[in-house]
Amino acid sequence: MSSSDLFAFDRLTPAMDVERAVAELRYGRPVLLREGERRLAVLALDCVAPGLYDRFAEVVGREHSLLLTAPRALSLGIGEGRDVITPLSGVSFDRASRLAYALRAEPPTIWQAADPLTALSTELARMALLLPAMVSADVTGRHEAFRACHCLDAAHLKGAQPSRQHFEIIARTPVPLKDLGLADFVVFRGGLAQKDQVAIVVGKPDMTKPVPVRIHSSCLTGDLCGSLKCDCGDQLRNGLKLLHQAGGGVLLYLDQEGRGTGIGAKMRAYGYQNQGLDTIDADAELGLKADHRRYEAAVAMLGLLRIKSVIVYTNNPTKIAALTAGGIAVDARSPVNGRVTAENADYLRTKTLRAGHMMDLRSLRTTQ
Repeated sequence: MSSSDLFAFDRLTPAMDVERAVAELRYGRPVLLREGERRLAVLALDCVAPGLYDRFAEVVGREHSLLLTAPRALSLGIGEGRDVITPLSGVSFDRASRLAYALRAEPPTIWQAADPLTALSTELARMALLLPAMVSADVTGRHEAFRACHCLDAAHLKGAQPSRQHFEIIARTPVPLKDLGLADFVVFRGGLAQKDQVAIVVGKPDMTKPVPVRIHSSCLTGDLCGSLKCDCGDQLRNGLKLLHQAGGGVLLYLDQEGRGTGIGAKMRAYGYQNQGLDTIDADAELGLKADHRRYEAAVAMLGLLRIKSVIVYTNNPTKIAALTAGGIAVDARSPVNGRVTAENADYLRTKTLRAGHMMDLRSLRTTQ
């Protein structure tokens, strides 16, 4: 990076452009998406105040629409596997919210396939960890009313892939762990909003050979609180033990709560699971795909640790594919399992049958 780039405070970089839009969306404020001469005003229904929703409708002449992603549209019996939009003229905030993510909502009678720019707005919601229920209006030629709002170049949003984002090590400190001895906690900073990610180096892994590695996405309820709805806490602790037994290895602890949807969406989905839906159908009701996690950060972290070949401890083939695509050689795979209970058995079956996780169905018998 040149000195002129370091001190170029007078221009907006693509990353800054996206991060500012993400922040505005989370504050419940409109964002303009710019593509050529077109201007699309968007709001995230997940966090906008009802009064601002009504004001937005007034400013755009009630020519606003609600985007329903393909999973949500299918749950409503419409869309044929496509993102769709439905007009919101005369639709209250409460009615729009029910249509966007309530169980057993009445489907809209009028809808059409979403155009590419409107569909792209859901990527902004994903980065903001918001439900992808986007209220939008085409304001081309009349966007002066939104002059105080952030205007995001659609090309910057399309190009905001984690693989292009930079990470660096900011701290490395030994921490004594129960039954495992000293482990190095390595903190990496980078990616969208410069989030911190952590690698836990257990023992003394031999870097001249394939290194035992576990990629673990954060689970507040399971890892910290011992929730019985999932096996995450068991997988975290068992994964660390397996790395120790292997003579040393690395656990990458990624900030990806709720399979990448955030704690808010995760708790909403848990509520639907309590009403009888499995984990995938619960997410679909919220407009979410089965799994929103990304692993480019894991690849970057391994690169900074100078690890090029791994033995990966996982049941998830997606993680293996992501490492391979990132240039990490996967020499072998080893499973990591937790205790099967009455509370998590159906969840584990769903992961196996619907998400392709490599688990033996015969082993999914409860132990209590």
